[in-house]
Amino acid sequence: MKLFIYTVIFLAVVVIGYSTTVLNFDDLLKGDSGIGVLVIVGSLCIIILMGILLTSRSIAKKHNS
Repeated sequence: MKLFIYTVIFLAVVVIGYSTTVLNFDDLLKGDSGIGVLVIVGSLCIIILMGILLTSRSIAKKHNS
């Protein structure tokens, strides 16, 4: 499960990297640039959720020991 979580985090970082290449900083909320911003925000949410999952799993492991 830990490998899966790290894989998801890595893929989210890759998606963020790709989405930054699509951004048009002159007008961030129009066309492909708006979609890129939404994808970046979604990927950041995934990274935060996976971090919370890792933390909760480590707390549960310590609690059960």
